[in-house]
Amino acid sequence: MSIPRTTAWGVGLAASTALISGVSIFVNGLIVKEFADPVALTGARNALVGLVLVAALAAGGGTTGVRALDRRRGAGLLAVAIIGGSVPFILFFSGLAEATGPGAAFIHKTLFIWVAALAAVVLGERLGLAQLLALGALFAGVALVGPSGLPGFGTAELLILTATILWSVEVIIVRRLLTVEGVSVRLAATARMALGALVIVGFLAVTGRIGAIASFSAWQWVLVAGTGLLLLGYVTSWYAALQRAPASLVTSVLVLGAVVTAALAAARTGTLPAPSVEVGLVMMAVAVVGLVWVSLRVERRSAGLVRAATGDAASRSGAEVIG
Repeated sequence: MSIPRTTAWGVGLAASTALISGVSIFVNGLIVKEFADPVALTGARNALVGLVLVAALAAGGGTTGVRALDRRRGAGLLAVAIIGGSVPFILFFSGLAEATGPGAAFIHKTLFIWVAALAAVVLGERLGLAQLLALGALFAGVALVGPSGLPGFGTAELLILTATILWSVEVIIVRRLLTVEGVSVRLAATARMALGALVIVGFLAVTGRIGAIASFSAWQWVLVAGTGLLLLGYVTSWYAALQRAPASLVTSVLVLGAVVTAALAAARTGTLPAPSVEVGLVMMAVAVVGLVWVSLRVERRSAGLVRAATGDAASRSGAEVIG
């Protein structure tokens, strides 16, 4: 993508991803009742997006990048397909289908906490006191938006928690592939969706549920295509953001999708959320803005120190030559 590789642009792309995510969650909540098997819906949609990305990769000459992959990068992309593009989808939607309490969906909103912890350990991302406070405020906002009381924890919640942890691992792998290994956003997104869709479709075939896709009506395929377009925008903007900004920051900005979903739901029903939920949504928005502001300020300060050190070194070198 011909977008500057700066943290500020990464934040902007993450905000776009949050907008797409918020709209997608709202739309999917309306259409999921049109499908008897949510995993079949996910398999069809991911396969459609995967085909589009494969076609775009081939048309853009991306097959050269595929042939140039070494074993390490190839293994990384395969891990992304399994850990990010297939197994978590199966676990997540299977868990939602079995969940009996409202706490199940809340678990996925803790993704940014898992990513922040993994990014600090694996990627060496540093979080100062101000950033940790912002993350704490963000979690408090998420908790207020979530269900009241202590959510139950059973098989469904375990499936969703496992999916959330796998997605957080995917974020770390993708961040490294895009920034250290030099894999393109287009290739990483294609591997996630195309190879991941093969795993999901294979799972449906093994479990005897592949016929659900074949029995989709024309209207259902329209819904698959529409939500697939949202998924296409999501995964490409999401990976482009991870290429430009720290994983913990990008994932925190993604939480703003909940604010978008809440706004759309309020517009549809004509009723405002409960006061505690409103407070939580405001806290989430303020926390994300504060986190972005602090992170960009720290980055500018670090860049200034690097430039100053470079300038001093150059001055000393020049003085030595003159001397």
